[in-house]
Amino acid sequence: MHFIFARLYKMSRLHDIHQAKAMASANVFCMNPRDKDISYADHSTLQRNILLKTMPILKDTIKDMLSKILPVTCIKVADLGCASGPNAFFPTYEIMDTIIRICQQSHCESPELQVFLNDLPYNDFNTVFRSVPDFKKDKGDLRGPCFIAGVPEEMIDGGRMLLSLTGRSIIDPTSNDCCFLWDLLTKSLIDLVDKGLVQESDVDSFNIPFYTPCKEEVMEIIEKEGSFNLHKMKVFEDNWDFEDNDHDTNFVFDKNKSGQNFAKTIRAGAEPMLASHFGEIIIDDLFTRYAYHVGEYLSREKTKYITIVVSMTMK
Repeated sequence: MHFIFARLYKMSRLHDIHQAKAMASANVFCMNPRDKDISYADHSTLQRNILLKTMPILKDTIKDMLSKILPVTCIKVADLGCASGPNAFFPTYEIMDTIIRICQQSHCESPELQVFLNDLPYNDFNTVFRSVPDFKKDKGDLRGPCFIAGVPEEMIDGGRMLLSLTGRSIIDPTSNDCCFLWDLLTKSLIDLVDKGLVQESDVDSFNIPFYTPCKEEVMEIIEKEGSFNLHKMKVFEDNWDFEDNDHDTNFVFDKNKSGQNFAKTIRAGAEPMLASHFGEIIIDDLFTRYAYHVGEYLSREKTKYITIVVSMTMK
């Protein structure tokens, strides 16, 4: 069996406390579920655009792997960070399509495909698994058995990993393309402090566990960790507003719409963390201010959303 693709708690009362804290943190760091007004499932078009750009690298990885192992009876796929919504099965469909078409060209039988969907414990897996019948229907004439499960998995020697992560374009860790979207969120929180809706001490104590590396740092970490051989690394740029397809201008033409689009994208991922610290009551006001500040900024300057994609093989 071969692995390919990865898109990244009672023995004592003390252990119980640590476990509870860990589970609470996992809940905070999850995306908004389907029952939220601004859910990740409905507001993850930017992420889908990024996925589309990674597909050529994914397909090249599959082709290279199959050239070394065909014929094979079973291939296991682990999506480490599947989230929920329409993006959850998109990579799986593309993997199935690529594997089956290569097998047809090689005149060999398609292998069984086992798909393991992984994410934090409080991820909206209900929405994910309610989508399984639609996935089976959508795969249409793709042949071969496919089994889907939401359980942990681990890689084997020779397993392939395709890793995508938010990054920055230059070595400087204070560059706008990794920090400014959070600077605008801070500005929005200060607006609420001025209105008396948020305590300044709460803003001072709020920290986001977020870091965007540059490609040089990613390469250094891979080399130091030593478990993988690096095959390919590529950096993609996307506009903050997923509906802004104009890459030739340095500003957006509809600042209100662009501000709202990006605010919804960020809210779908960051709301649980913000609500846990500041309370649910301020969220609507916060992202109204955030949409305004983002729109004003994008009307003067465009900053890109940077994604680093890495293809590796486990030694």
